[in-house]
Amino acid sequence: MKTGKIGLKEAVSIGIGGMVGGGIFAVLGLAVELSQGGTPIAFLIAGTIAFLTSYSYAKLSLKFPDRGGTVKFMNAGFGVGVFSGGLNNLLWISYVIMLSLYASAFGSYAPNLLSITGEKTTDTHIFMSLIVLVAAAINYYSITVVGKIESYAVIIKLIILLSFVAIGAYGLAGNENLGQLAVSNWETPLKLITGGMVIFVAYEGFELIANAAPDIVNPEKNIPRSYYGSVLFVVALYMAIAVITVGSLPFGEIAKAQDYVLAEAARPMLGKAGFTVITIAALISTFSAINASLYGGSRVSYELAEDDESPHELTKKLWNQPIGLAITTVLTLFIANILNLESISTAGSIGFLLIFAMVNYAAFKKAKEIKGSRIITLVATVLCSIALIVLTAQQLQANLSGALIAIGIVCCSFLFEYIYKKTSK
Repeated sequence: MKTGKIGLKEAVSIGIGGMVGGGIFAVLGLAVELSQGGTPIAFLIAGTIAFLTSYSYAKLSLKFPDRGGTVKFMNAGFGVGVFSGGLNNLLWISYVIMLSLYASAFGSYAPNLLSITGEKTTDTHIFMSLIVLVAAAINYYSITVVGKIESYAVIIKLIILLSFVAIGAYGLAGNENLGQLAVSNWETPLKLITGGMVIFVAYEGFELIANAAPDIVNPEKNIPRSYYGSVLFVVALYMAIAVITVGSLPFGEIAKAQDYVLAEAARPMLGKAGFTVITIAALISTFSAINASLYGGSRVSYELAEDDESPHELTKKLWNQPIGLAITTVLTLFIANILNLESISTAGSIGFLLIFAMVNYAAFKKAKEIKGSRIITLVATVLCSIALIVLTAQQLQANLSGALIAIGIVCCSFLFEYIYKKTSK
């Protein structure tokens, strides 16, 4: 393999690493609260939409290989203007929201290492703020270090999670909680869809493959394989984790340990040692996700400024890194410390569902040019749109403040672009 090029294995690792970051650790408890025994089905619903969307990403990545990734696809599909600019602004803010989700998960798991019982003894806000600042310092120090941390973290967290699945599957036999997975314990179909959409943020990371597309060798074969392979693997992994979690712990205990439920699910099988190992895996995963997403977020802001979709001041550098890195860090600290987990997850899912719906629609518009299926891209567009509407409607009833914040973020993204275009002229 040529130096500086990315093979199929590395490309799949980028997709898996992007998805299996902090998402599963952050939203698993929330998924069980919303879907109960149907949690594995909720993950399957969200994974199906992610898989269909990965088709559009694969076709667009082959036709428009660019390190701007999604930003490039929006501009290619809709032209450089207020609409594409608003969507790309939303992408940047969605990165910030994902960072806040990862920081929140880190803050929930970290105090458990200081307590034998898993009860929180330290304010989670201290941990979530500290880890964001540490990751920002590493990004400023060396981008090479960021890449090395991510490559090692992917291996470590996959080994731990796959071991959890293997041991958990063995330990499920005879567990009295296994009956919780029965259809009678599933929520209504509408709630299963809503549950899947609230946790959709756990799948969004496959889009990072698009940023690496220009460097992937044998792109005609490896780009589609990397998207489909990584998404299918993660769907199977998440469903297995959901089955083991719901089958291992009573719903009451899952609700009590919602913020760190994956670690709690390891207790029945491996005791305190299992709890500690999964906690460490969560800390490694969320830290690596914060580390990589800070870099990704700063790159998006730089691309927007270069494409004249945001002020050119964002192309300037601070301490040899794009100034967007500092802005992304500050915004992450702000959102992580003022919003609760469900509101952060809702805002992230609404943002990415809208972005993915538009990426699918861009692929539908460009179907002939990208040699794609109009049927698949249209179905993906419709499903993303329906999921977006269902999630927004449900959250307006169940989590009004979180839904209004998410809608406000979307509106501000487009309003900012409109004002910028008007004033820059």
